[in-house]
Amino acid sequence: MIPGQFDYHAPTTLDEALSLLGHHSGAKILAGGQSLIPAMRFRLAQPEVLIDINGLGDLDYIREQDGHLAIGAMTRESALEASTVVQSRYPLLADTARVIADPLVRNLATVGGNLAHADPANDHPATMLAYGAEIVATGPKGSRRIAIDDFFTGLFENSLGDNEILTEIRIPAPGSGSGGAYIKTERKVGDYAISAVAVQLAMDGDRVGTVRIGLTNVSPVPMRAVGAEAAASRSVLSDEVLEAAGQAAAAECEPSADLRGSVAYKRDLTRVLVKRALRRAAERAAGGAS
Repeated sequence: MIPGQFDYHAPTTLDEALSLLGHHSGAKILAGGQSLIPAMRFRLAQPEVLIDINGLGDLDYIREQDGHLAIGAMTRESALEASTVVQSRYPLLADTARVIADPLVRNLATVGGNLAHADPANDHPATMLAYGAEIVATGPKGSRRIAIDDFFTGLFENSLGDNEILTEIRIPAPGSGSGGAYIKTERKVGDYAISAVAVQLAMDGDRVGTVRIGLTNVSPVPMRAVGAEAAASRSVLSDEVLEAAGQAAAAECEPSADLRGSVAYKRDLTRVLVKRALRRAAERAAGGAS
């Protein structure tokens, strides 16, 4: 199939893009297009107006500032792989960038588009939930910050206003004793995850101080495994604690059976991946794992 008819606009400034968005009810923002274009091709999405923001070069950056890593919404996934600061200081994000789709997709796909799409099968939602990131949304009245825990409101739904554009993602800079990991199981390279787990933690001596755990593709809305977090927090990561955290995540996730596996299989895989991701994140926090 081919897309239905639509009007196309290619603004060169953020103000122009916001003006167009305000004048065209139901318009869709086109960033990397790796989710929207296939949906339009099969007429699962039929926007009457498409606003292409690929000309907004000011939204393409990765930089540390004011205690956080700032990522412009139009930053390509491949740029995360090439970023020295990401690779050296944000191992959870580096892990994630390496396993998103395939190199061809990563050359076009954007970090902002991945998150705005709010697909629980995408990789960034779990990672940003684990980091406790913030989303910056810009509209006609200026910018506002949205905690990542409040950003995903439903399947393919987010808390952006109809006249707002996601412009930046902010990840808190890691403190001493911090470590993170993203572990993904997929049928083949480039596929959506059967299950994947994002962990970001800070150690307090030999115990876990703070920990956040995000899960990929095992729930209808991107989710944190708060039960697993509670099981691991303030504890030495013994085999018993790791198993308790894995069991908690398996119980609280809500996978659906499909060609990738049964509900029981996905729950048990999530249990195993939570244990592995916690262990790897703790090893990195201690400086013992790459």
